[in-house]
Amino acid sequence: MTVPPTPGPSTTPPELPELDIDFEAAAAPPAGGPKRSLRVNTIIVMLGTLGSRLSGIVRQQIINLFDTSLTDAFNVASKVPNLLRELLAEGALVNSFIPVYKTLDAAERRKLAQAFSGTLIAVNLILMALGILAAPLIVDILVAQGGNVDRGVALYMTQLVMPFLMLISLSAVAMGLLNADEHFKESSFAPVAFNIASIVALMLLPRTATWLALGWLLGGVAQLVVQLPALNRFGLLPTPSLAGHPALRRVLVQMAPFTLTAGARQFLNIYVTRLLTSSQFAAGTQTGYANAEALFTTVNGLFVVSPVLALFPRFSQHAADRDWAAFRGLTVQGLRTTTFLAAPMSALLVALAPYAVSLFNLSRTFEAAKFQAGAGILTGWALALVPWALVTVLLRTFYARERTREAVTVSAVGFVLEVILYRLLVPPLGLLGFGVSTMISGLLMTAALILMYRRALGFPLRELTLHLLRVVPLAALAGLAAWAASRFLPFMPTPGFIVSGVIGGAVAGGVGLAVYLAGALALRLPEVSGALRRLRR
Repeated sequence: MTVPPTPGPSTTPPELPELDIDFEAAAAPPAGGPKRSLRVNTIIVMLGTLGSRLSGIVRQQIINLFDTSLTDAFNVASKVPNLLRELLAEGALVNSFIPVYKTLDAAERRKLAQAFSGTLIAVNLILMALGILAAPLIVDILVAQGGNVDRGVALYMTQLVMPFLMLISLSAVAMGLLNADEHFKESSFAPVAFNIASIVALMLLPRTATWLALGWLLGGVAQLVVQLPALNRFGLLPTPSLAGHPALRRVLVQMAPFTLTAGARQFLNIYVTRLLTSSQFAAGTQTGYANAEALFTTVNGLFVVSPVLALFPRFSQHAADRDWAAFRGLTVQGLRTTTFLAAPMSALLVALAPYAVSLFNLSRTFEAAKFQAGAGILTGWALALVPWALVTVLLRTFYARERTREAVTVSAVGFVLEVILYRLLVPPLGLLGFGVSTMISGLLMTAALILMYRRALGFPLRELTLHLLRVVPLAALAGLAAWAASRFLPFMPTPGFIVSGVIGGAVAGGVGLAVYLAGALALRLPEVSGALRRLRR
């Protein structure tokens, strides 16, 4: 399929410019744009993400109190709307809608929001009906024959949770509109409402398949409802319409190639789900995978995704203004910040994965298979945190310039490669193979994105390399210190129970972080020096 050209940089690569980067100018609001500090935006998003992830861990703790046969089936069932939500909601909206939205005036923005929300609702209604009717076929695709998940329970719960797709799509529209105008507070804390509503429902209602699924739907309702007052207050609440808008085609053109990478990622998720439900792994592995995922997304969301979400509207504005010097400066700032934060978290998760997974065991009696699966998968994924921090930032620089085809092609190839690596590495490496495959795929995607960025705008590879050569070894030293503390301090408890996880993680993790910060100060890394200067003011 040939995608029509979209506004953006010339397709003819310019001569590589000298990279004289003014970081303060890059972070400053564009002329005539929002006046809120980028630093304030980042802090707001990080706080919202922290609240969301911590409450999400509590929600996952409550889910772990249910029978393992129910939680394994629920984790399969919830995959179905999640397979579609990225295509139609969160990922597509943020990466396709906002760059086009930022190029319009206020009146046209409102009309585009009405047309886009109306189209999204219509598509979701059709897919929700098809998903309920086709649930038996979908579950057969996800669950391996003769595997470790009850197919009947998974089918029942799949049909119950399908309306979540509509709820999350509407919530994503609200979140996208607020983020586009740099109103991050309400959208960042909306997932907290999702978790709180789910926690209350799961604690008060019977521990059955029906209420486990419905508790999730109640959370989706809460996440949407809490954003509506903010949309109304800022004059952003759209009236859905099927009338259409000229810019809607540009959004759909951007979404079309995005479905390629999202589709490839969902193919990967389907393959992983089927692999985890096979007889190769014990019952409880699917729930252990979900526990590891909750922890990894907490760290990734707080230290990688949150800064990037705050940067993305500014990236889009610089691209709309064609201010490429500021755009490059913001790219460097984003890469340095996310890797500085992600590197120590990666090392600490590798060293302390059993203690981290212990947070989900509210009882001293726990299933060994579920615990071991969570710890093994989390250890591997932790290795991939830094490569995927680089990928996350670089992908947003392409979406902001409406260069979607290049980005999604790299992403799609990367996810297909990841499936191949799973096939090759999971049998010999076991659960660790999931993370090692993701790490290798992330490194190759990073290399491809850097080459493409360099051809278009020039890329500060030397500066990024020098930064990583300081940060990564320092993080490895911090992880080694945390591991030594967990093994050799006489009062350290054995991981497995939540109390042991909290104590062990706090003590050994504190040792590791102290080593990392001391090293960062000794090396005079600007990320620490800048923070200290602001604290002294």
